[in-house]
Amino acid sequence: MDRRRVLTGAAAIGASALTAGVVPGVPVASASAGTSGSWRAGLARLHEAMAARVARRELPGIVYLVAHRGLLHVDTIGTLTLDGHEPMRRSTPFRMASMTKPIIAAATMMLVEEGLLALDEPVDRLLPELANRRVLTRIDGPIDQTVPAARPITVEDLLTFRMGHGMIFEPGFQPPYPIITAADELQLVMGRPDPGTPHDPDEWIRRYGTLPLMYQPGRRWQYNTGSLVLGVLIARAAREPLEKLLRKRVFRPLGMNHTGFSLSRADASRLPGLYMANSQTGQLELQPSSRPEEWTRPPAFPSGAGGLASTIYDYLAFSRFLLNQGVHHGRRLLSAESIRLMTTNHLTPRQLADAGPFPLTGRGWGYGMAVSVTPDEVSQPGRYGWEGGYGTSWFNDPHRDLTAIAMTQTVDFWSNGVYDEFERLAAAVDTPR
Repeated sequence: MDRRRVLTGAAAIGASALTAGVVPGVPVASASAGTSGSWRAGLARLHEAMAARVARRELPGIVYLVAHRGLLHVDTIGTLTLDGHEPMRRSTPFRMASMTKPIIAAATMMLVEEGLLALDEPVDRLLPELANRRVLTRIDGPIDQTVPAARPITVEDLLTFRMGHGMIFEPGFQPPYPIITAADELQLVMGRPDPGTPHDPDEWIRRYGTLPLMYQPGRRWQYNTGSLVLGVLIARAAREPLEKLLRKRVFRPLGMNHTGFSLSRADASRLPGLYMANSQTGQLELQPSSRPEEWTRPPAFPSGAGGLASTIYDYLAFSRFLLNQGVHHGRRLLSAESIRLMTTNHLTPRQLADAGPFPLTGRGWGYGMAVSVTPDEVSQPGRYGWEGGYGTSWFNDPHRDLTAIAMTQTVDFWSNGVYDEFERLAAAVDTPR
């Protein structure tokens, strides 16, 4: 399977001292002369590996961090564009793609705790367009061959991606089944985030409501659509646009001042080039979509599945808020129980098997993010996080107090081995107990 296509459905080597960086508002210890040799050696191995990737022109550049037991290391390597002169910086903004999903899930849980939503309630109350669902008799069949849904879609169905609709990965990516072509004709943009749908949220959900579900609600895990619908739902629940909701409840409280569905002109001008390798030559090529100027204006449809841009420090603030069980700077923004629900696998063994080898790759699913369910070379079960198809990744390992975030804008991050190498080496970095 072409992982690049699925996830889009998403040079000069900059010098970086191997010392801890300090993020305003994030309590960390500095790396001093007493820092353990294993910490320094692990960071050196990680830097050498990422720098070698940039030197081989597999990436124009990368910004990454590792935070472990009070120590924080941030590294910047390479440039914003191939053969460019502007270096990657700690403040560089990145298109987040699917790393938007965990943020939308957190905002949903805030509304649940405020009493504006309930996990077990049907979405019909706020999304009447999705009342009285019908379900295809077979996934590749005509869209008018349906049966009634056995039950309504619930809020938790959207969070766990078990609403009965999503992307199809087998026998190929988004095959030309009638349900797929109908969504394309309606310009719903159910796969890759760019170019975005021209419809505003109300028109988008109206059009989506004309389609049947692929499977009965609750039966099967399917990627992406749940977060698209969730973005419309929570905006209606809060009675305010999604951008305003996120800014009020998530971005401002966490100090995520450079995160949004659009960016200031200054921030947009610093977006790295978006690259993907030519399938014939193997050489990275600048992609025409998601140009910096497009990010200076709000989109018609703010996508809860993949529409945000952010910086590595902003996303660190969000990840530490989860790792700290919903507390930021001594202020509780979410209950520990909500964090537990978000970061616990909710899929049954049968649903895990039906999900196939990709994109979960053996992991389970919480609310808006993956959760490891078996030991692997990165961690024991319980690691949670997610990836973005334009070349970003994040995970928290709560058992080790470990956070790792990598940000590039190279789609091939997923297929050329950089992603796997980064996660493995970041997880191997250790600090003294």
